[in-house]
Amino acid sequence: MIRKNKKAVTILALATTIVASSFAALPVFAQGGPQTVNWTREDVSKIELNNSNTIPYFDVSKLPKMAPGYHMWDTWPLLDRDGNIATYKGWKVIFCLSAPNNLLPGKVHDVATIRYFYSKNGQDWTFGGEFFPEGTAIGQRQWAGSAMLDGDEIHAFYTATGRQTEDHLTYEQRIATATGKIVADSNGVHFENWGPHRVILEPDGKYYETLDQANHGEAGGYAFRDPMWFKDPKTGKEYLLFEGMSGGAVGDRQFKPEYAGSAQYLQQNPVPPSAVHQNGNIGIAEVSSDLSTFKLLPPVIEANFVNEELERPHIVVKDKKYYLFTDTHVSKYAEGLHGPEGMYGFVSDTLIGGYKPLNGSGLVLANPTNNPYQAYSWLVTPKLNVVSFAQFGDLNGMSVGEIGNQPPEWQFKHFGGTLAPTVKLSIKGDHTEIEKILPQGWIK
Repeated sequence: MIRKNKKAVTILALATTIVASSFAALPVFAQGGPQTVNWTREDVSKIELNNSNTIPYFDVSKLPKMAPGYHMWDTWPLLDRDGNIATYKGWKVIFCLSAPNNLLPGKVHDVATIRYFYSKNGQDWTFGGEFFPEGTAIGQRQWAGSAMLDGDEIHAFYTATGRQTEDHLTYEQRIATATGKIVADSNGVHFENWGPHRVILEPDGKYYETLDQANHGEAGGYAFRDPMWFKDPKTGKEYLLFEGMSGGAVGDRQFKPEYAGSAQYLQQNPVPPSAVHQNGNIGIAEVSSDLSTFKLLPPVIEANFVNEELERPHIVVKDKKYYLFTDTHVSKYAEGLHGPEGMYGFVSDTLIGGYKPLNGSGLVLANPTNNPYQAYSWLVTPKLNVVSFAQFGDLNGMSVGEIGNQPPEWQFKHFGGTLAPTVKLSIKGDHTEIEKILPQGWIK
């Protein structure tokens, strides 16, 4: 996925490489709660692509364009209140971020709008148009979210990016919601009777970095987005998961040995000073039963000094275990670490606390090395069908950063902008593997 993030212009004034003994007694700013789990540098060092996690090559240019006249990318299904794929009067619904297909790929996030499709069989989709009435959503544009159906009421959660009052494009991110009504007949699905949109969550500066903190000093990226509905089947409590970043300005961050992993690993693999810019986390908020209040909780997982972007977090419960998935880019790892454009996952016996990386490293799905950017923004449905979108294909060694320098015709040819083939995932305990590849858009 294409994001505009501020890049550090200088490295923190740390004179020497970080070693374990340097930080044993230093305080840590805004660390996670007592059950927050670290995804460590040692975990990431175990990443290995193999047949069980590598998606087969596909040609992005040959995939049918599902949204006439539009690019589409981040996609999510309509869920019922228990978190299952919802069916309303025989119809299933999916939502996606979209932008007119005459825009260059690098510009689509600047005008992103949520649109939707509906289907009887969960495979053949009809384009429905814009989700919200034009001009009613909060922000300059909408980024990813989720939608929950309760009776005939639909509760939409989304990322409100930028502020309408600004006369230029801005990147502040807040989590917003609106409630409407779903209407369906033999001809299809539409939405009406929307109530007012309202902001329900903003970063607190303690557990979750604010935009002001991100802009203070040598800033890296910034994220407070991607709300995903989740109901805990064990307790009945309801939550929103989201992508955040650990609180505090970069100059306030201190290294903790547990960010690296074992003492032996840290001794053999000193942490470079520039890793201070990586502070991605997966946040969670508790939702009241009437959906009126949303309480920020400490993050579930932090990737301090490891990775700066843990996108679109979501949970699937299987065999009484919680499987937490997230996506990240190859470019978001800290110096000294390497991981593919892929989906990563963790497993725990409890919703909060106890998470361990799946497959030892966390890697669940990766693009093939000969087409490393072919898909992105994976999301696992309750039936373990994984949807994503076709990103950039057949770059022949070119990096994503070089795409914007190519002629428009070249960029359009190499950008998918539509759903990728669905991946069927198999999970056994703390191990996952690709079971088979299904058709494009298959969620049934």
